Amino acid sequence: MATIVNDAPPNHAVSPTNGRDVILETRGLTKRFGSVIAVDDLDISVRKGEVLGFLGPNGSGKSTTVSMVLGLVTPNEGSVHIMGESLADDPSLVSDHVGAIIENPAFYPYLTGRENLKAQSIMVGGVSDGRIDELLKLVNMHERADGKYKTFSLGMKQRIGIASTLLTNPSLVILDEPTNGLDPAGQREIRSIIPRLAEQGHSVLLASHLLHEVEQVSDQVVIIRKGKKITQGSVDDLLRRGGFIDIRLVEVDDEQAAKVVRGVPGVEQVTVEPSRLVVIADEERSTAINRALAESGIYASQITAKRSSLEDLFLELTAEEDESSQV
Repeated sequence: MATIVNDAPPNHAVSPTNGRDVILETRGLTKRFGSVIAVDDLDISVRKGEVLGFLGPNGSGKSTTVSMVLGLVTPNEGSVHIMGESLADDPSLVSDHVGAIIENPAFYPYLTGRENLKAQSIMVGGVSDGRIDELLKLVNMHERADGKYKTFSLGMKQRIGIASTLLTNPSLVILDEPTNGLDPAGQREIRSIIPRLAEQGHSVLLASHLLHEVEQVSDQVVIIRKGKKITQGSVDDLLRRGGFIDIRLVEVDDEQAAKVVRGVPGVEQVTVEPSRLVVIADEERSTAINRALAESGIYASQITAKRSSLEDLFLELTAEEDESSQV
C-alpha cells in the first residue's frame, strides 16, 4: 500500500498535449565516459506546448542528456531529433529552434536588465524593442528592468536569463535546475513562469531533482536513474499508480464486503483491515464499488479516492535502486 501524503489531486498549470507535433525526440540516446554509462538507451519526447519534467536524483544523467540535446556532447549511440530533423545532420537546429538556461546565466553587471537583453538581441539579430518589453512582462521583470543587473537578487537574475532564452522565440526551451539556490519566493516566481511559456506555444524540458517543482508544472514526467528511464507518464497517471480507494465500514462483515468488491471489474487488489478495505483500482471505480456493495446490502460509511504524491513514487523507485545496489 502506498504512503498517503495528500488526498487531493494536484492543480496542474498546463493542459494535456495529446496529438500535437513532437518538437524534441531522443532515440536510444547513450553516453559512456570510460566504463561509466552516464545515459543509457534513453527515449524521451516533448510535444508542442508541453512541459516535460525530466526528473532524477543528482548524478542520474540529466545534465549529460541536456548537453547532448544542445549538441555540446556527442552521444556514443542513439540520436537527437529537433523539429523532426536529426541534430547530427544539422547542428544549426539548436541555434534555430532551442533556447536554454544552464546553471547561472552570465550578463554584464553594470548594464541594466533591459540593456543586457538589448545587447543579446543585437547579437542574435531581428529582435525588436517591443519583443524585449513583452519578455520582461512575461518574466515579471518589467518594473525592475532598468535597474543595474548587479543589484538584482538571484531570482531576478534567473528571470532575466529566462527572458534571454526567448529572444528568438524558440520552439523548445530547456531549463536545467532553474531554481537551484533560490529562496522559496524565487522558486515560486520561476514556477509561475513555466506554464506561461507552454501557454505561448513553447515546449519546455524541465530538468530537476525537485519533486514538488516537477509535480506542480509538468504535463508529462520522465524519471531516470543511473541514466536509464524507469518510468514515464502524465502526472495524473503517475499519481494514480500510487493511489487507492479507502472504504470505511461500520458493523459490516469485512470479509463479505471484500468478496463483493473483488468482483467489481477494474479492481486489482483488496486488502482487509479492521472496519476498512484498501482497494487498488482507478478512482473512477468508486461509484461501481459503492453500487456493488449497496446491491449486496452492504453500506460503507465512507469511500474516498486517495492519491500519493510524486515524491512517494520517486522514493519507492529509488528505494528499489538502493536495494538492488546492495546485492
